[in-house]
Amino acid sequence: MFTTKKAYEPYVSPFDPCKPIRVKTYSTPPHLYIGFQQPNLPQFTPSEALRAGTLWKAFYDPYYSPYERAREGSST
Repeated sequence: MFTTKKAYEPYVSPFDPCKPIRVKTYSTPPHLYIGFQQPNLPQFTPSEALRAGTLWKAFYDPYYSPYERAREGSST
């Protein structure tokens, strides 16, 4: 399955005084997976493009930090 979210398991030292983070995640931008810009790609309107940060819809990637995702489920 294709996803721009990646994860890896870092080394966890037995002598680390802090609670380890077992899985770390990161986001990769969509332009890494498009070899070249094809003609006639769908475009945002100029006002939408200013908010999205790109003119082409194929290159848009909304970033959500892991902390934002955690807050959505909490009741605070």
